Amino acid sequence: MRKDNLVKNLTAMLMAWTLLVMPLAAFGQTPITLPKNKYKVQDDVRVGQQAAQQVEQQMPILNDAQATRYIQQVGQRLVNGIPSQFSQPAFDYRFKIVNARDINAFALPGGPMYVNRGMIEAAKSEGEMAGVMAHEIAHIALRHGTSQATKQGSVKNQLGTIGLILGGAILGGQQGAQLGALGAQAWMTSYSRDYESKADILGAQIMANAGYDPRDLANMFRTIEQQSGGSRAPEFLSSHPNPANRYEAINREAQMLRISPNATQNTAQFERIQSRLRGMSRAPSMAEIERNAPRNGQSSGQNPTAGGRYSSRVQYPSSRMQTYTGGNWMQVNVPDNWRAFESQSSVQFAPEGAYGDNGITHGALVGIAQANSNNLGQATEQYVDGVLQENNYLRQNAGYTRTTLGGRQALATVLSGRSPVTNRTEVATVYTAQLRNGSLLYVIAIAPENESGNYNAAFRNMIRSIRLND
Repeated sequence: MRKDNLVKNLTAMLMAWTLLVMPLAAFGQTPITLPKNKYKVQDDVRVGQQAAQQVEQQMPILNDAQATRYIQQVGQRLVNGIPSQFSQPAFDYRFKIVNARDINAFALPGGPMYVNRGMIEAAKSEGEMAGVMAHEIAHIALRHGTSQATKQGSVKNQLGTIGLILGGAILGGQQGAQLGALGAQAWMTSYSRDYESKADILGAQIMANAGYDPRDLANMFRTIEQQSGGSRAPEFLSSHPNPANRYEAINREAQMLRISPNATQNTAQFERIQSRLRGMSRAPSMAEIERNAPRNGQSSGQNPTAGGRYSSRVQYPSSRMQTYTGGNWMQVNVPDNWRAFESQSSVQFAPEGAYGDNGITHGALVGIAQANSNNLGQATEQYVDGVLQENNYLRQNAGYTRTTLGGRQALATVLSGRSPVTNRTEVATVYTAQLRNGSLLYVIAIAPENESGNYNAAFRNMIRSIRLND
């Protein structure tokens, strides 16, 4: 054999061997670094566990052993694909199914993850479903929850904000009690586009490591768009980068990854579980779950005002105002003789004698509701319809008027009816505006009609004082 041929052959063999043994990073996959984070890994675990307890009290977890076991198997397979530099032995990855038909999935710091039944039913293959799970696992591994908290304020403030990641005021005490639910729902879709893009990239890498084809994550975006039928994108896509751009970015990343020629795309087990879920009674939507929940979002069935005593003599609003802070994103001034009662998705303000087991008779509610439309009018109509269903003694007096709330365009409408508590005509003025993540901010000002003159000034001051920083 000629010497130059020998050299060429040896060089070719050496290159082939190098390709076999070199780490994946050498193929040119996108490098990812952990974002700045002032919190300890144990903080992620603690907050995630506490939030998971709240989630499972407030959302319907599917009680189906076969489906849950399957999701856990897929989830653990993906966890095993997390690159070593992002692996945290302290994290406890757990996977459960929420019995809701919305196409959605979400994860909490430290490991808990929830997949909506609607996501499993919508996926065209196990690979597509695993893609969404890999994306959420990437958020956990990159510690995006506590990293987001790091960016948003001082340690003193953020100890409360961490508790807002999903489960409401979960830390307890003064910090956890400051309008936890409002911050919680706003938090669900508030990751930056940079964080979302990095979760896509790491999710693709996790999929390849776990024996899946990352292009199925890209395909899932197409499936979601098709299932949405041109309507408002589901929570999984809201405030995320453009789906078409994500599709292209993930496919580019896939070209740089070593994908098994036998990558799992679909399995008989996925098809069995999907068929099993589709054969069950139709799952409710998240909007229906929220609408049918006990008033003020208390899963236990107890209002935060429970235990109070109603009185026929209620003190008029004080002219002195106190500032109420909702996490780091909202402030409102209310009379200083009103108490605050927080719950999972709202806070109520009322004076003594105006609160009890059936809510408040004088005062105001501030809260966040899911919106299925980016159109303020449509979202408001849906919300008001829910209020009327829950409080069937109320009727809408007229249409909607335009106003402002927190410096944003808003709508207002008046409801009235004979209160079952006071046996007097109650007037409830509903104000709504949209938050940047698409959720609906609402304020409801409540007073008996024959006392409204004594409350209108307080309500006006309250509405004018609202400051949003979402």
